[in-house]
Formats: sequence, C-alpha cells, structure tokens
Amino acid sequence: MTNPMHQFLIKELIPIHIAGYNISFTNSALFMVLATCLIMLIQVWALRGQTLIPTKIQALYEIGYEFVAGVVHDNAGGDDARKFFPFIFSLFLFVLMGNMLGMLPYGFTFTSHIVVTFALAIMVFLTVTAIGFSRHGMHYFQLFCPAGLPIAVAPLVILVEVISYLMRPITLSLRLFVNMMAGHMILKLFGAFTAMMGLWGFAPLAFIVGMTAFEFFIAGLQAYVFTILTCVYLNDALHLH
Repeated sequence: MTNPMHQFLIKELIPIHIAGYNISFTNSALFMVLATCLIMLIQVWALRGQTLIPTKIQALYEIGYEFVAGVVHDNAGGDDARKFFPFIFSLFLFVLMGNMLGMLPYGFTFTSHIVVTFALAIMVFLTVTAIGFSRHGMHYFQLFCPAGLPIAVAPLVILVEVISYLMRPITLSLRLFVNMMAGHMILKLFGAFTAMMGLWGFAPLAFIVGMTAFEFFIAGLQAYVFTILTCVYLNDALHLH
C-alpha cells in the first residue's frame, strides 16, 4: 500500500545553497507562487471590462468579495475594520487557493505543512498585536484584565488570558494544518484500498467520491474559519473586547 505521507514530502526543484543555508525552491514554494499568480489572474479576469450585467466570473468574484466583506464587518468591528479588509481578503484567497490546489491531481497542499500555516498565523498575530498597540498604546494590556475583575482572582485570570493570547498563533496554525493533512491522508488510504480490491472496489469508490466532495467543502470551510478567527482577533485589538 502506498505510504499516505509521501504526498506531503518537500522536494527540491531548484537547489539553492547560500552560506550553508538551504533556501532551495521547492514544490511547496512552487504551489505558493502558483496560488498567488492564479489569484491575481482571476482578479484581473473578473474585473476587466466591468459591465452593469456582470459576467459569470465577475458575479462569482463579487459574491466572494461581498461574503468576506460581510465577515469582516460582522466580526472585526464594523466600519473600524474596513481599512484592514484588503489584508483579510488576501489572506482568505491565499488559504482558499492553497487548499483547493491540493485537491487537484498531482497537486500539492502547502497548507498541510505546519511551517506554512504557522507562518501565516504568526503574521496575523504580529499584525493584530501591532494594530492593538498602535491604537491603544499601553492600554492594550487591559485586554488581559477585564473591567470589574475582583483583585483576589486577578493574577490567575491575567495569567490565563496571557497564555491564551500567546497560544493564538499555535491554535490558528494547528487547526488548518491538521484538518488539511488528515483529510488528504484519508483520501490516500481509501484510494489505495480501492485499487487493491480491483473489480470489488465499487463500494469504497463510492465512498471516495463522497469523501472528495466533503474534502472540497472542508477546504473552503477552513479558509473561512481562518479568516473569521483573524477577524475576531482584530476586533479584540480594535475594541479591547
């Protein structure tokens, strides 16, 4: 049976070694570049020659735009968060495209690697923290000490809040990484099992078709979850909730 972990192997495409550091261009980097290029191409294609009656691709793009705009407005603090919409929308499209590219034959899911998801999560964490301090200064520390907190329990609550805050990039990255990796492993295992059964593999094949459709749903859902949690963290930074 094929090893289900082989699909996650990082392969060097263009070896680059400088001063003892390996900064080679890999299959993961290739699909990240591909995802970025596809996002830009889709945007150019969708927005070229905008008409009163939108084309199908324009309508689809506008639906996605309005959807993320609604998420930002409802979860990141309304009009105060509007200026951060380009960042959140770009993040959503990048994660979504990375998830979807991994569903294609011979594709590579770079969001199934913790180093990628953690890099995205730490970028969100540092950006939100910088926004919080730039907006509130040292008052941003009030986020760890809710108003009206009894002095007797303040040290414990503050400790819990600080730990919870510092765990944000870890939980944010693990959630995306684990879901994408687990789904692809299940598809690989059942695919190999179906191939081993030969002509008797009709039932497993039907299950795989259903699982593939479900995995497409998960790919979109995880991009949405990553985005909405980013909005929640941004809302805390803007309003100290």
